[in-house]
Parts: sequence; C-alpha cells; structure tokens
Amino acid sequence: MLLSTVNVMAQPAAPGQNQSGQAVSKGMIKVTILYPNGDGKKFDMDYYTNKHIPMVKTLFADALKLTAIDKGVAGGAPGSKAPFVVICHFYFDNISAFQNAMKVNGSKIQGDIPNYTDIHPVIQISEVVE
Repeated sequence: MLLSTVNVMAQPAAPGQNQSGQAVSKGMIKVTILYPNGDGKKFDMDYYTNKHIPMVKTLFADALKLTAIDKGVAGGAPGSKAPFVVICHFYFDNISAFQNAMKVNGSKIQGDIPNYTDIHPVIQISEVVE
C-alpha cells in the first residue's frame, strides 16, 4: 500500500520527531485511526488538516507527543485503489496518557467527525516495538 505523508506540524521537523525534537521511541503508544476507502465516501482533507487535527492537538496538549497523517494514493496491486483514504497516527508516552486525554476530550473530538467525513473510522492502539 502506498501512502503519502501530509505534514501537519506547525514547523518543519525531522521525520519521526515533533517540533521540540522528540523522536518516536520504543514503548510509546501509537493510536492509529484508519478511514477505509469506499465508493461514495467523503473526506475533507482541508478541514481535517487545518481544523480537526489542530483542535485535537490543542485538546490533547502535552500528552500528545507526535502526529502523522498518511493520505492513501494506491493499493499494493498496480492500478488498485488505496484501502484507506487517510491514516492518522497519534503518539503518547503511555496508554494512560491517551486514556486520560480521551476521557476529558473524547466527546468533542468525536463530535467533530461529521464535519470532515462520513466514514466510520477504525482505531488501533499499538505499542511501538522498534
């Protein structure tokens, strides 16, 4: 699957680092939000990158260490569609940092989803191994 990365950082940062230079490291928690591709589905990338993600960053504040957004451009087979329109990654130091941030802000974040898509996202929480 080929994906293009959309940089949503306020300032340029090295790959795998946020603006303050923090890198992704073993043991961090990565929350991946996948938006499956499908005929007739809508996804407003401009709204997502310029309004939704900045709102999430503000709400999660220091708990959120790094963000990356991938825009699907193709599937693995030549000429096939990307299985996901967008994949977003949020990095946290640990699971409780994510859970506490969502406990306080989850309803506001989820309430904004209809403003940019009609796709039901799939969420996976992972631990960074390497």
